[in-house]
Amino acid sequence: MKKLQKVVLTLLALWILIMGLLHLFQERVIFLQEPIDAAHVYQFPFDFEEVNLKTADNQTINALHIKAKKPKGIILYFHGNQGNLIRWGSITSYFTQFNYDVFVIDYRGYGKSTGDFNEINMYNDALLSYEYVKEYFSEENIIVYGRSLGTTFAAKVGSENNPKHVILEAPFYNLHHAANFKYKVIPKFILNFKFKSNEYITKIQSPMTIFHGTADKTTPIEGAKLLFELSSSTNKEFISLENGTHHNVRDFEKYTNALKSILAN
Repeated sequence: MKKLQKVVLTLLALWILIMGLLHLFQERVIFLQEPIDAAHVYQFPFDFEEVNLKTADNQTINALHIKAKKPKGIILYFHGNQGNLIRWGSITSYFTQFNYDVFVIDYRGYGKSTGDFNEINMYNDALLSYEYVKEYFSEENIIVYGRSLGTTFAAKVGSENNPKHVILEAPFYNLHHAANFKYKVIPKFILNFKFKSNEYITKIQSPMTIFHGTADKTTPIEGAKLLFELSSSTNKEFISLENGTHHNVRDFEKYTNALKSILAN
C-alpha cells in the first residue's frame, strides 16, 4: 500500500510540475511567432501594399494588402499560430486568382507587429482590421477567413459584423477543448487564454463554411463539428476532407470546388 501511495504521490507531483511549467510558458506553446526587424522590406512577386494599423493602446499591427487585378471583393485572412507575413503573404496570395484582394495581419508579437499577447486586445486588433477593409469594400464584398488559431478571430469578427461569408479552416471549439484533445488533464484555470470560438459562433448570421480534415492531429475535427452545431447561421456547410491533415486542405478538390463556389460572385 505504501508503495502504491508513493507512486500516486510521485505522479501527482509530476503533474503539478508539468502544469506549473505549462502555466508559466503557455505563450511559447500557443504563439510560435517569428519577429521581423521593423526596417525589413517585403519582397513578393505580386502586387501588394504594406499597411500599419494603429491600435487604441498605441501599438502597431503590421499587415499586407495583396491586390488582385480586378477585385470583386476582399478576403480578410487571419493566419495560424506560426510564422509571420513573409510566409503568410505568399500563402494568401493564392486567393487573388479568384479576383479577390487579401488583407492579412500579423498578430501582436508576430513579424513587425508590436504589443504583448493579450486576448482582448488581439480580438480588438481583428475588429480594427475589419474596419480597415470596410474603407475599401462594402460588407457584401468582404469574406472573413480564419485558419487554425485565426479561426477564433474570424469568428469574433463575424459575430459582430455582417460579412458576405465566414470561412473557418481547421477551427477549434475553444482553447481548453483543443488543449485537452489528447490527454484531458489540463484544468481550465491553467490557461490564461480562452479563445472561446464556441461563444462567438452562435452570433454569426452570415453564411458560413467550415473545412476540416478527418486526420487533423492539431485541432480535432470533433470540436469543429460541435462548433457547426452551435452555429445559428441559416446558410452553413461543414465540409469534411477525408484523410485531410492540418496542413494539406488545398490539396483536396472538394475544398477547391467549394471555395470557387463561395467566391464565384
